[in-house]
Amino acid sequence: MTDFATELAAERRIAARLLLKYPLVTRTSHPEEFPLVRRHADDLVAQFRQLLGYRLVVEAGFARLHKAGLDRDAGHHLTRTSGSPFTPRTYAYLALALSALTTAPEQLLFSELLTHIRAAAAEAGIDLGDVNRAVEKRALVAALKQLTAWGILSEDEGSMESYVGDERAEALLTIDREIARRMISGPVGQATSAPDLIARAADPGPGGARHSVRRRLVETPVVYVDDLTDDERDWLRRNQRREQRIFEEALGLDTEIRAEGVALFDHAEELTDLDFPAAGTIGWLALLLLERLVTSLRPAEPTVSVPVPDDLIGELLDQLVERHGKAFAKELLDHPDQLRHAVLDRLRAMRLAAQGPSGWVLLAAAARYAPEGHR
Repeated sequence: MTDFATELAAERRIAARLLLKYPLVTRTSHPEEFPLVRRHADDLVAQFRQLLGYRLVVEAGFARLHKAGLDRDAGHHLTRTSGSPFTPRTYAYLALALSALTTAPEQLLFSELLTHIRAAAAEAGIDLGDVNRAVEKRALVAALKQLTAWGILSEDEGSMESYVGDERAEALLTIDREIARRMISGPVGQATSAPDLIARAADPGPGGARHSVRRRLVETPVVYVDDLTDDERDWLRRNQRREQRIFEEALGLDTEIRAEGVALFDHAEELTDLDFPAAGTIGWLALLLLERLVTSLRPAEPTVSVPVPDDLIGELLDQLVERHGKAFAKELLDHPDQLRHAVLDRLRAMRLAAQGPSGWVLLAAAARYAPEGHR
């Protein structure tokens, strides 16, 4: 490969990695990298379609990668600026606001947007209840702030956040309707219910096992063969070495293949939206708990999952809090049930543990975090 061809391949890889991490890239959000996306638009459209069955739209001011779903429990929730996850109510306001903004004028007042959102709710048969309650205001503002982060809304005068404390607060907003119209990826018009929408969004289409397995590899920390269908498992077994080369060339990712499953690794640590180990009370406590669970439960032979006695989780968490409590955030320690849920949810999201019908199980990748001397 000539130096020029090598440079072009490196540019495409940078642009593809950017789009995987940020499915919406705008001229404003990534001023240095966006020109690369535009320069290689045709190749990137073809690459994402062939590699993952994803649809890429590149316009003059933005690029939107329409990813597909995986299943009910595979996604990552949106969070508020405080770090707390979106509630179902916040997601409802987000959807209602998007539906209103696609046909709104380029500029409008915050009060006018509220009127449009309430009209959209009435048309959809959604009861918003007392919209002046503080909890409703916070949910609405969190949804609109997310739209601001995406570049769909911008505040020219005033502040939407003021609405939480003053229902008469006003702001002048500018809307990017083109981005708003491109945000929805799932086949909303075809779905007959929420579960049906999730199923349709996850359908790999003509790509079949090839796209469904690749999507899992790219979008989740580790893929266990026990979680795959027979067709997916057979496809992966036949093609795993070829896939190793493809992911390295297209995305700069290394592949680790084990009997229990396959994982992709990004040594640049750029493509994850959830670090582990991580700073903060939840991240640190999750790591400490995992180390102790692996030490206590590690089997003599490799296995995909090991049952975790429920009382062991509580016992180890109590010990860790007693020993390291001064270093943890007090507001979390004051709510032990929420703390336990957050820690286990972090392990679940990283595919290090899972909750089954009979309780929690430790998954194979957890063995990586055994303390020195226990590996």
